[in-house]
Amino acid sequence: MSTPHPAPLSAPHPAPLRADVAVVGLGPVGAALAIALAQAGVSVVGLDRADPRVFEDPGFDGRAYAVALTSQKLLAAIGVWRHLPAPPQAMVEIRTTDGDLARGPSPLFLHFDAAEVGGTPFGWMVEARHLRLALNARMAELAAEGALRLVAPAAITRVERTAAAATVERAGGPPIRAALIAACDGRDSPLRKQAGIAETGWDYGVDAIVGALAHELPHRGTAQERFLPGGVFALLPLAGNHSAYVWCERRSVAATLMGLSDTAYARELARRAGDHLGAITPLPGRWRYPLGATHVHRYTDTRLALVGDAAHRLHPLAGQALNLGWRDVASLAEAVVGRVRLGLDCADAETLAAYQRARRAENLAMIAFTDAMHRLFSNASPPLRLVRRLGLAAFNAVGPLRRGAMRAAMGERARLPALLAGRPL
Repeated sequence: MSTPHPAPLSAPHPAPLRADVAVVGLGPVGAALAIALAQAGVSVVGLDRADPRVFEDPGFDGRAYAVALTSQKLLAAIGVWRHLPAPPQAMVEIRTTDGDLARGPSPLFLHFDAAEVGGTPFGWMVEARHLRLALNARMAELAAEGALRLVAPAAITRVERTAAAATVERAGGPPIRAALIAACDGRDSPLRKQAGIAETGWDYGVDAIVGALAHELPHRGTAQERFLPGGVFALLPLAGNHSAYVWCERRSVAATLMGLSDTAYARELARRAGDHLGAITPLPGRWRYPLGATHVHRYTDTRLALVGDAAHRLHPLAGQALNLGWRDVASLAEAVVGRVRLGLDCADAETLAAYQRARRAENLAMIAFTDAMHRLFSNASPPLRLVRRLGLAAFNAVGPLRRGAMRAAMGERARLPALLAGRPL
């Protein structure tokens, strides 16, 4: 009779999944990073606490993203743009005015016309659900090819980063062992907090209400931005006679607006939208978000890189928050791919320092610009109001300045990472 083997004192640990990069957070920024790396031959595991498919539910909810020209080139280069389920709306004009509700918009304004810079649109308005569908479709393609491993939903229980490697442990599955963790886990990033990376930030005491509306007259691809004492009010063109709106108000006012009946809300919305689009009808759904600005003191730690909202947050008046995140993606992906192809450590100090150098200055400059614009245009002082209106008109009259600002809005600059220029890695 054989003697039974004694039971092990503990269950054996499952073999870890190994990858060059673990991307934590598969929102629009994290998904784009995972796709860009996997497409270029980097071994990637993408993790998210939610299944990305939950955001594919049908129905137009009014939320949309302004995708700048260089961001569109990135999405095309990584194979996402072709998966959009419907053509996005091009933005070919931007009109900025200062005003108040009593007197209406000032006759002095700033007008951008894409025809002045070659006719290429400044960007495109893409419905949030359509972008999610496109990102998910491209991730599914790469997963089917074995180039990308998706672990979602995933409950991360522990993260360890050492000089040798990074390990992500999760409930119900084997750990992930990677050279680099890319933290794309949002403005309250747990990975940033675990690393003890400090941030500087401030709250504006202002909330943004976002939604969409239908209107009687065509928008002709024109984005309207109107600075009011309570905050900026923007109308952004969507397909057909529809526009998304971003309506910024002091927090107490925003709370009141959110509690209005549909009829009263529509009346207040029409006061701010004006009559250039004819009669308007709000579409169902309104969402409210607190506004602030933050910037981390450093973008990296041992085997960790902060990307997108995990590293920076800014006022939405320039529509650049997501675009800055995608620029982070372009810079980090280029640095990582170059190291992996040489058989080198893609998370060494040199690589992480290069990523921070590439992104820190531009992100800080955009935060400072949007902050200054918010403080300048939310001030109701009559002398200051006159000065800023004259300033808008003067800026509008100087062609080289105006065209330079247009190119900046498109994301163009002298040196661009390959993805932002539309070239795959």
